[in-house]
Amino acid sequence: MGATRTPRGTWIEEGLRALAAGGPEAVRIESLAQAIGVSKGGFYWYFRNRDALLTEMLDTWERGVTEAVIEQVESGGGDARAKLERLFALVDSAGDDPVTGTATDLAVRDWARRDEAAAQRLRHADSRRMEYLRSLFRAFCPDEDEVEVRCMLTFSVRIGNHFIAADHPAHTRAEVMDLTGTWLLR
Repeated sequence: MGATRTPRGTWIEEGLRALAAGGPEAVRIESLAQAIGVSKGGFYWYFRNRDALLTEMLDTWERGVTEAVIEQVESGGGDARAKLERLFALVDSAGDDPVTGTATDLAVRDWARRDEAAAQRLRHADSRRMEYLRSLFRAFCPDEDEVEVRCMLTFSVRIGNHFIAADHPAHTRAEVMDLTGTWLLR
């Protein structure tokens, strides 16, 4: 009986963890193998080279933050406001997930500042996210300008919240985020 191979997805997830921790420069085959606890030879069963892994990492990230999230939101049913509430909760709960977590999202954004291929993927993912938000906000906002503003505010809060260090005298950050969600859904 032959040796058991480390699943392809394990290499991709570990690559995304490395990306989140240290950017694309931290995605090194030897380091990933060490983190997984295997020899680096197993890497070549699945990937031609490091660039092939980076491409599959972007594939996995893009699918995870777009279609997988949309499918999860849609599967719960309900009206557009219920779906938006579910979407907000999913985003809040992503935490340290290696695919959909905040650190990975921010790392992809940073990578996109220096790499055109990553920038194209980010534009595609963000455009898909905005398209989905528009479809939900249009269900209860008849004004297209208002739909666009709500989408931009929603998306900006999602990304910008992690860069803002301000105190909120009468509220916790979580309370302010809840109030923001309530305001966006009115």
